[in-house]
Amino acid sequence: MIDADYLLARLIDLVKTPSPVGMTERAVALVDTWLRDLGYLPSYTRRGVLSVAVGEGAPRRALAAHLDTLGAMVTELKPNGRLALRNTGTWAARFAEGARVTIFSDYAEHRGTILPLKASGHRYNIEVDTQPADWDNLEIRVDAILADREALIAAGFHVGDMVAIDAQPEIVDGFIVSRHLDDKAGCATLLAVLKAIAEGKVKVAEPFQAMFTIAEEIGIGGTHGFGPEVEELLAIDNAVTAPNQTSRDGAVTIAMRDRQGPFDARMIRQMLTVCERDGIACERDTFRHYRSDSAAAIEAGWDLRVGLVCFSLDSSHGWERTHMASLLELGRLIAGYLQTPISD
Repeated sequence: MIDADYLLARLIDLVKTPSPVGMTERAVALVDTWLRDLGYLPSYTRRGVLSVAVGEGAPRRALAAHLDTLGAMVTELKPNGRLALRNTGTWAARFAEGARVTIFSDYAEHRGTILPLKASGHRYNIEVDTQPADWDNLEIRVDAILADREALIAAGFHVGDMVAIDAQPEIVDGFIVSRHLDDKAGCATLLAVLKAIAEGKVKVAEPFQAMFTIAEEIGIGGTHGFGPEVEELLAIDNAVTAPNQTSRDGAVTIAMRDRQGPFDARMIRQMLTVCERDGIACERDTFRHYRSDSAAAIEAGWDLRVGLVCFSLDSSHGWERTHMASLLELGRLIAGYLQTPISD
């Protein structure tokens, strides 16, 4: 039912396409092309959320996955010819150290590396290890001869330039190791389900809209764009695999609650029933420091029932890793959910 090769190909293309929150146009354009290739007609909100309507009649369901990723922004052109930066979205400075990046100025793209201020072991010795891991302690070394601030200005750099972090994907024994799997793995899985629908392998029980949001990492991804008849929203995102969490690599996770509170009991029960009926490997989990597009929708005042289904993710917002088995089980659950009428 779910085309694993298609899912993986879309995922690798997506993680290689820069889309830090605030600069998602390239990834949106890519997904737009893929949706049109499948026979769908994309539409957009004023803010740029991409959506397609599926089925006959006004959508009663919405599914949401987010295309935006963690990134950074230039905050200062430094006297030493390097760039100060600040994170966009919530991620720790320790995961930024050593990252290869692209800096997007007004008219060019520049390559560079995020480094701590004391980066040379031959100069600073043990101070390299003892300096704080903090955004104020990082800078971008641009791969160009830039001696000072005046050289940066002449090269076209400005405060506010966007910085995209290289994904560096690698596939090992079914594992996908990469930055930005949150939530491009969810987007790729949703695309694979839409492919199965377009090919007639999945018959939807209720009309729905599939949404690709663009600002989830700063908390406003699912705030708008729902049709007036939408009754329930299923967010698709990552599940934490860590100590004291039940999520695991070979299963889909049905979230029972997140930082905001419990999810809709009827939706949870329906998804558990689908897993039991279709033999889908699943786990139930709760998340203490995590929210998704569903939380943004509720906080924006939408009168919706909300749920959250997830793929496994180790080292979230860091060096992330998921497994194809989890993505495929997620795809099977989404497909089974769409084939089941709304629970009364």
